[in-house]
Amino acid sequence: MDFGLQGKTALVFGAGGGLGGAIATSLSREGAELFCADINLEAAEHTASSIRSAGGRATALEWDLADLGVIAGHIAQIEAKNGGVDVLVNNTGGPPPTPAAGQSPELWQQHFQSMVLSVIAVTDAVLPGMRARQWGRVITSTSSGVIAPIANLGISNALRMALVGWSKTLAREVGRDGITANIILPGRIGTKRIQFLDEQKAKRENRPVQEVIAESTGSIPVGRYGHTGEYGDTVAFLASARAAYITGSTIRVDGGLINSI
Repeated sequence: MDFGLQGKTALVFGAGGGLGGAIATSLSREGAELFCADINLEAAEHTASSIRSAGGRATALEWDLADLGVIAGHIAQIEAKNGGVDVLVNNTGGPPPTPAAGQSPELWQQHFQSMVLSVIAVTDAVLPGMRARQWGRVITSTSSGVIAPIANLGISNALRMALVGWSKTLAREVGRDGITANIILPGRIGTKRIQFLDEQKAKRENRPVQEVIAESTGSIPVGRYGHTGEYGDTVAFLASARAAYITGSTIRVDGGLINSI
């Protein structure tokens, strides 16, 4: 199946991590040229180098999403090299595990800027080019917590939910411009983030981490954590020309974990 991504330019955030790196790799396999953005330039370059070694085209960018002042310069750099961003994958890091109550306004503000305002500002920066070309994909990765809030992830649950409302509203505004906007959310995908959360839970509950993992995978209908490539391939399909009629949607990649319709 031809995804129609040959000649397209994709900007993927968090591309140095497990999910972001898998997304960038999947998009590259379908012919897109990648800009791999991450706060850790070495990690971004690792993903970009891997893509280039496989015959793809990729550039690493050091990009701190908490710094809104760098957006214009980075987008201008991409536009000067490639003419603009066709596929934007908003994939931010997650805040530390916390209860919802008792967190300082400063902590809320810090993560609101890096997880929500940054996504909105970057998207606003690339939309004029997408509208001019009458083609674009805005894909925002969130968390299963936006459907079924996860215990002790109060900040994440709240802030990622804001992105769901924003994306749905955006989809209605840009649909006639050939642009789609969708939310994709992972269940428990085997990344360092999931490993960290499992370790933190084991520590809080004074249990062996393997016991926590067994309990966690036991609650998933397919009986395992997801593979990062499975997540990346789903994003690649949503970015494709084949998915032009899918917009304003929330797509779960969770192995059946979320216990709701």
